[in-house]
Amino acid sequence: MIFDYIIVGAGSAGCILASRLSENGRYTVLLLEAGGKDDSFWFKIPIGYAKSYYNPAVNWMYSTEPEKELGGRRLYVPRGKVQGGSGSINAMIFVRGAAADFDDWAAAGNPGWGASDVLPYFRKLETHANGESEWHGSQGPIHVTPMRGATHPVSDAFLAACGELSLPVNDDFNGASIEGAGVYDINTRRGQRSHSSTEYLRPALSRPNLAIERKAHAQRLLYVAYGNRVEGVEVLQNGNLRTFRARREVILAAGAVGSPKLLQLSGIGDGDTLASHGIETRHHLPSVGRNLQDHLCTSFYYRANCPTLNGSFASLFGQMRLGLQYVLTRKGPFAMSVNQAGGFFRGSPMERRPNLQIYFNPLSYRIPNDLKADLRPEPYPGFLIAFNSCRPTSRGEIVIASPDPAAAPLIRPNFLSTVHDVNEVLQGSRLVRRIAAAPALATITQEEVSPSPAADSEETLLDYFRANSSSIYHLCGTCAMGPEVDGAVVDARLRVHGIGGLRVVDASIFPNITAGNINAPTMMVAEKGAAMILKDALCSS
Repeated sequence: MIFDYIIVGAGSAGCILASRLSENGRYTVLLLEAGGKDDSFWFKIPIGYAKSYYNPAVNWMYSTEPEKELGGRRLYVPRGKVQGGSGSINAMIFVRGAAADFDDWAAAGNPGWGASDVLPYFRKLETHANGESEWHGSQGPIHVTPMRGATHPVSDAFLAACGELSLPVNDDFNGASIEGAGVYDINTRRGQRSHSSTEYLRPALSRPNLAIERKAHAQRLLYVAYGNRVEGVEVLQNGNLRTFRARREVILAAGAVGSPKLLQLSGIGDGDTLASHGIETRHHLPSVGRNLQDHLCTSFYYRANCPTLNGSFASLFGQMRLGLQYVLTRKGPFAMSVNQAGGFFRGSPMERRPNLQIYFNPLSYRIPNDLKADLRPEPYPGFLIAFNSCRPTSRGEIVIASPDPAAAPLIRPNFLSTVHDVNEVLQGSRLVRRIAAAPALATITQEEVSPSPAADSEETLLDYFRANSSSIYHLCGTCAMGPEVDGAVVDARLRVHGIGGLRVVDASIFPNITAGNINAPTMMVAEKGAAMILKDALCSS
C-alpha cells in the first residue's frame, strides 16, 4: 500500500502529525502504532495512570542497564505501548520548559527553535482554562487546567513554607518565567485526560485520507533501489510481515527509545555498533542513540500530624467516596495529578537560572521493586517532597541489543556521571530540608521518615540519593537536532542527515533536555514539525 506520508508511532507527537498532515485533504497519511487502542476508562480518568504503570499490555516496561553511579541498580523505564503513547499513561503535568532551554536549542545551530519561535506553537496546541493571553492559546486541541484552588490543604502548607523562606511565588509556570513556587497545570478537560490521541487523532480518523494500523510493530525502514533514500516501512502485524510505502516521507515519532532503535535496525547509526550485530551500514551516523538525557529524582518522605491523601487512597471506603465525587462532579483527587504543587528554584544564589524542580505530593507512596505490585500509599498520613535537576549534564545512550526487532534495546542513562549533577543532588537535598523545616510545614510534620534527620552529611545524602533515586521518565535527545553530522542526527527541519525522505519528530530531537516535564514540548515539536513538513511539501510541488 502506498501513502504520501507514513508516521511510525501514534504517541504524543505522532497523533498530532497525523492530524495536521491530513488536515487539508491533499495528502494521504498512514499512522503505524505497535500497541492497541486507548479505549479503556482508565486512560480517561487522570488517576488511572496508576493502572497502566505496570501493565505490559499498554506499557513497554523497559529497564535501564545497571547504573554504575547508582550502586549497579536497574531503573524502571515505562513507555506507552498504546495509541497515544506515553501521553496516554503519564501524570499529565503540563510544563513548557524555560525560555532559555529553547534559546539554547537555537544557539546550538538550530535556527527557528528559540523561545520566541516556539511560543506560537505552544499557543496553537492549547486551550487554557483562563483564556487567551500573551502566553496562552484558547483555540487549541489540548485543554490545560490549573489545579490552583483544588489541591489538598497540605499543598497550601508547602506554598506557605516557600513564602516563609522568601522563595519566589509563581502563578503560572508557563507564563513569563518558570521560576518560583506554585501549583502545576495539567492537561485535562472536564476532569478527563486531554491528550493528543483524544484531541487530535480521534476527530481526524474520520477523514478518508488518514488510516491507522494498530498492533503494527515497525521492523525496519525500506530504501529505494539506488541512493540513500527511505521509501517505506516493514511491520509485523498479527504474525504477518507487511510493507507500506511512502511517496513523500517516512516520519519517525516512536520516541526517545523507539526512534533510534528503528534507525539502528535499519542500518543508520554508528557503523561499528551495527557491524557488531551483523547489520549492514546504510549510513554511518554515529550520534544515533547518543545524547540520551533524563531527569533523575528522589523523594523525601514525611509523616504528617494531619490528614493527607494517604488515608483516602489506602481504604476501600475512601476510594469509593473519591470515586463517587469524581463521577458526580468530575472533580477531586481522581480528576487531578497527585503531583500538585512544586516549582523551579535556584539551588544556590550563584546559579544563573532555576536549576532544580520540586514536586510536592500530598500522598506518600513508594515505587515497589516488584513490577507486579501495586502502587500503595504509606500506612500513615504522609506527604513527600521530590526534586530533580532541571538540566543535568550526564549523557547516556540507547543501543540495540540484537538485530531482532522484538528485543528491548539497551538503555544506559549514565546518571550522575558529572560533578555538576552530583553537586545538584546536594543542592536539592538541602533545599528540600529547608522548605520542610519552615514553620508552615514543620507545624504539620511529625517526622521525616526517610532519609531521616540522621542523614545530614554530604556522604549520607548522596548515599540516599544513589540508593533511592529513579527516573521521572523524561527520556529525550537520542536523535538530537543540530547542524553537524558528527554531533547530531537531524537538521533544524528535522530531516535525518544524509538520508532522503526521512524525518524524526519526537522528544528524541531535543538537543538539550528542557526544565520540567517534557510532554508539552514534545507536542510543540510535533506542531512545528508538521508545519515544516507541509511548507516543504508546498515548496516542492
